Amino acid sequence: MNFTDQIPLPLRSRLLRRSGPKAWRKPRLHSTQLVLVGVAVVVVALILLVPAYLILRMAGAGRETVEILSKGNTVEILLNTMVLAGSVTFAAAIIAVPVAWLTVCSDLPGKRIWAVLAALPLVLPSYVAAFVYMTVLTPKGLLQQLLEPWTGIERLPSLLGFPGAFVVLTFISYPFILLPVRAALKRMDPSLMEAARSLGSSPRQAFVRVTLPYLRPSIVAGGLLVTLYVIRDFGAVTMWQYSTFTRIIYNRYLSYRLDTAAALALVVVVITISILCLESRSRGKARYERLSTGAARQPRLVKLGPWKWPAQLFLGSLVMATLVLPTVGLLIWLWRGWIQDWSVHSSGGSASNLQLLTSLFQPAWSSLSVSLMAALLAVILALPIAILVVRRPSRLSRFMERLTYIGFALPGLVVALALVFFGIQYAPSFYQTVPMMLAAYVILFIPQTVGSQRASLLQISSGLEEAARSLGRRPLSVFRRVTFPLVLPGVVAGGALVFLTSMKELPATLILSPLGFTTLSTQVWTNINEAFFARAAAPTLLLLLLSSLPLALLTLRDQ
Repeated sequence: MNFTDQIPLPLRSRLLRRSGPKAWRKPRLHSTQLVLVGVAVVVVALILLVPAYLILRMAGAGRETVEILSKGNTVEILLNTMVLAGSVTFAAAIIAVPVAWLTVCSDLPGKRIWAVLAALPLVLPSYVAAFVYMTVLTPKGLLQQLLEPWTGIERLPSLLGFPGAFVVLTFISYPFILLPVRAALKRMDPSLMEAARSLGSSPRQAFVRVTLPYLRPSIVAGGLLVTLYVIRDFGAVTMWQYSTFTRIIYNRYLSYRLDTAAALALVVVVITISILCLESRSRGKARYERLSTGAARQPRLVKLGPWKWPAQLFLGSLVMATLVLPTVGLLIWLWRGWIQDWSVHSSGGSASNLQLLTSLFQPAWSSLSVSLMAALLAVILALPIAILVVRRPSRLSRFMERLTYIGFALPGLVVALALVFFGIQYAPSFYQTVPMMLAAYVILFIPQTVGSQRASLLQISSGLEEAARSLGRRPLSVFRRVTFPLVLPGVVAGGALVFLTSMKELPATLILSPLGFTTLSTQVWTNINEAFFARAAAPTLLLLLLSSLPLALLTLRDQ
């Protein structure tokens, strides 16, 4: 035994760091890691513009802010918001996980088509979905009219308040969990389930003990997005008359009480930070990457047997309620407008109808181009943060990751006004330009791809990258040839979420878009705001169609 072996390890490490070779020194950040840190800092600085604006505005509110925040009504509304967010998140997870498993791990017929249809409700704007469901589910709505001849039901129970808001938000937000969970299931090592089955576990036991814990990062990441989406939603809770915290903020902004609204928005920031701290503590120190060696292979599909029919019924009912029903409602609006409103109010008749349809080309191109740019930009800017928080975990990297979620919980109106304030003060040339609108989209939607990419990286062993580095590959080459192909499903899932939500974003687009720049979402809102529901149907249906095509292509080409 050498003399140095008898020295305690902490003292030996300290001596070797002082006098030993450079190999014993703590490795410094190489140039690639410096670039990652630089990009992450830029993203965080962009996001912090919003809290900075709110703090500046809140300084002018004074005693009025304290009075509003101390009211019992404000506390009650805050509790309403948290109850709704928790309930919708739980229900969305209950729906999304079985759908993801059926469309990835089973031999269900037509599962790729089901996967596309189940994800499409995400593209519906909440205010449109809320109004369509209201026309169907109200006591004297379309559902009651269809049931009355068969059942004699003259009036359905009222769903105003929490029930209606809960149903609508659950139906349009569960794809936030569905997409990352499907991406995680595609990367899952099939040997895990095979080992569990070889040890005597039934398929159900293997799913509960192996698959479900493996999906935990993806479920938590998607569930966090659902929670923050519900907190920031305005359309559904307004249509169904359920008071939430966001409604107070909007009412203050509409009444030009900007200082008070900023103070209330800061409360939402504090709530978001609290939720993120709880989510961080729930992560634990579990490992999700594959540790064994072996070639990648497709998992063996679970044969459903006679359970195919209940599975088909489950997916069919879900698609019927979340996609077919709103689409049929929109088609009814379109048909009524075609034969009544447009022909009555225009002398041109069908020529006027055709002119209205052709007028949608420019808004459609604007929506597609801006949403694609936003998705690409968000994916690129989110990747450094995801890499740092997984491969070089530290308090700083975790802090930067949590900050990205702040914008997603705030109404788009707040983010847009913050950018307007700083744009006019410090960068007037960027005011009402496409780059400023893209900056708002990044602030609002980047957590959708950060969570998906982080979940994907957690399931990739760092040993693969180290092995490639030992063969002489540079870090960038290792990322391009090893890491990125493995993390690609998560990147695509996150990019798809950003694209779909950017297509329907309204407040930020209305405030920040250049003069004459219209999108499908702004056309929908303008027509609904003026009570031209038939005219709103055409851009809404086109919005649904254009958003579904990229998602369908990505799903159908999966092997």
